[in-house]
Amino acid sequence: MTRLSYDAYLDHLRTDSARFAAVLADADPTARVPACPDWDAADLLWHLTGVQDFWAWIIENRPASPDDYTEPERPASYDDLLALFDKRSAALVTALEAADPAHPAWTWSTEQTVAFTFRRQAHEALIHRVDAEQAAGLPSDLDARLAADGVQEVLDVMFGGTPPWGTFTGGDHHVRVDSIDTDHHVWVQLGRFTGTDPEGTSHDEDDINVVADPGVEPDVVVAGKAADLDAWLWRRADDSAITVAGERSTYDLFRSCVNHPIN
Repeated sequence: MTRLSYDAYLDHLRTDSARFAAVLADADPTARVPACPDWDAADLLWHLTGVQDFWAWIIENRPASPDDYTEPERPASYDDLLALFDKRSAALVTALEAADPAHPAWTWSTEQTVAFTFRRQAHEALIHRVDAEQAAGLPSDLDARLAADGVQEVLDVMFGGTPPWGTFTGGDHHVRVDSIDTDHHVWVQLGRFTGTDPEGTSHDEDDINVVADPGVEPDVVVAGKAADLDAWLWRRADDSAITVAGERSTYDLFRSCVNHPIN
């Protein structure tokens, strides 16, 4: 099981948000963000400000939907943007400190509890802290346990998972992703996703689903340290620290399902 305690998620959210702000305070606002080439450092700062503002509002207000949320106005100056980030990041931490993870709360996922925000926002802050460091030309160090959970989370929540309007039909091939320094293993089944979304768009595409150990030999094993795997899956690092063993065609299909940019 990769999950951390809620106190640990909150500690990581605080620490990575503070590091994110500190790095960007000293960065050139026009520096490009390598993993998000359409953004400069100021855009990255505005993005995480908006994300944390939104989830603070969700946890504070517990709406049935986010329809009444109003996005704050983007400050004109970089200094004011930094100040707004500090304010809204603190609001998110305060809201989560006062919340029970088991209580219901709206999310865009099938998981409709406060717990989703604890975990998702810890990983959001981690990845964008890496973005800030890369924009500033600084090295990044990812906590191994958080990164191992991040591997499971990005595969299960960001790339996998089946919305209620769709169907995942599993195939015969499995990939196992091994975090070798934390001894965590995530099993992924390859298959097909079909369905028509609420906007009327039909989908029929290759997809993945995280599954329990199926008791068979994996067709492919992808292995590396948790930090390297997490950064690679998020397209924040290349595959130089990753090893792949098994059927190349299965790996190529897996990679095509997870090789999408996530801002």
